[in-house]
Amino acid sequence: MTNKNDNPAINGRKQSKVGDWVSLMGLLLWLLLLAPAHAQYACTTNSGKITITQYTGFGGAVTIPGTINGLPVTCIGDDAFSGCWLTSITIPNSVTNIGNSAFFYCTSLPSITIPNSVTSIGSSAFWYCSRLTSITLGNSVTNIGDFAFSACTSLTSITIPNGVTSIGSSAFWSCTRLARITIPNSVIKIGDSAFIDCWSLASITIPNSVTSIGKSAFEYCTRLTSITIPNSVTNIGEKACSGCTSLASVTLDNSVTAIANSAFAGCTSLASVTIPNSVTSIGDGAFIGCWSLTSIIIPNSVTSIGIQAFRVCTSLRGIYFKGNAPSFDYDVFGGDTLATVYYLAGTKGWGSTFGDRPTAVWSLPMEISVTHFANQTNGFGFKVINTGTQPVVVDACASLANPIWIPLRTNTPSEGSFIFNDSQWTDHPVRFYRVRSQ
Repeated sequence: MTNKNDNPAINGRKQSKVGDWVSLMGLLLWLLLLAPAHAQYACTTNSGKITITQYTGFGGAVTIPGTINGLPVTCIGDDAFSGCWLTSITIPNSVTNIGNSAFFYCTSLPSITIPNSVTSIGSSAFWYCSRLTSITLGNSVTNIGDFAFSACTSLTSITIPNGVTSIGSSAFWSCTRLARITIPNSVIKIGDSAFIDCWSLASITIPNSVTSIGKSAFEYCTRLTSITIPNSVTNIGEKACSGCTSLASVTLDNSVTAIANSAFAGCTSLASVTIPNSVTSIGDGAFIGCWSLTSIIIPNSVTSIGIQAFRVCTSLRGIYFKGNAPSFDYDVFGGDTLATVYYLAGTKGWGSTFGDRPTAVWSLPMEISVTHFANQTNGFGFKVINTGTQPVVVDACASLANPIWIPLRTNTPSEGSFIFNDSQWTDHPVRFYRVRSQ
């Protein structure tokens, strides 16, 4: 008995169908290989220039053509490669603009080089390119859009070229492995949440060109150990450094006029803060939860302190005020059970307590220097530099053998430096001077 599967005619037909299928697949592959590159793109034409609006190819290693139908490709449009499986991408020098979400969620893309022709990177351009470890930005880029490199969780470092003026909001949000970044002197603005949740960022240098640091710009950068705000910065947004638990020191320069709400909240390692004389207000919760802060000097320019500004600063022992008592809001020193408020003699508005903390007169060692001795048109004089916290007196006497010191001038700490002049010095054969604290 013969099995029907052993029938040579049947087997021959099966083999013929398989052969036809293989031949058909080979033909299709051959046609795909011969197909022009521009067949993989949906495009629009405007003023003789091509914008790629959608990639329709199979992904993998992709080289974008410099021309399509003889016209230059100048723009990679919004969402053009969004969600595509790309293992590499080559962008031609004809491209000047990369649109919003152009490479959004290209999770297999390991690196990208932006050519020098590109001037703008759109919002969310490389958002969630989670395997992107290397980014080279061309020298012509002037703008990095909002969320441009957000959640590029494999990115370890990036150099922003000189010429970029703005780093967009959330531009590097949740780049959790980003350990190093160079910001050039061309940058004027760091946007809201620009580096939020960059857990590996240990240091950053803010250049003197920056005038504005946005809300939550460095929030939860938990390895950041120090930050210096240059004198060009006039605005620091709310929560700018909130939750930076490794931040040990902060230096603010004289251009900052206000410390925003929660600016340094939860900076549990913060032990040193320099507040300049330009600051007039300290916002709500500005230093709440700064457990390591042991003392702070409040300049005489500060006129108001917000709700819970220093709450739960449990190591705080001394708050030193250089001026009159500012206005303050609810629970300003709540939980600071070790703290004493110190004020200078002669300043106003102080009682036995301030913000529910006991007060005491602030008395520090005299800090005086005398310079520029000179004969003047109306007498002999010199400059007294007083950086201390006590009044300064200039005395004079006629003999050091048996001195009888006569006070000639007294100044208060708030007056600071002054020029002393003795118009009667020629009335004495010999005259000696001394400078002392009162």
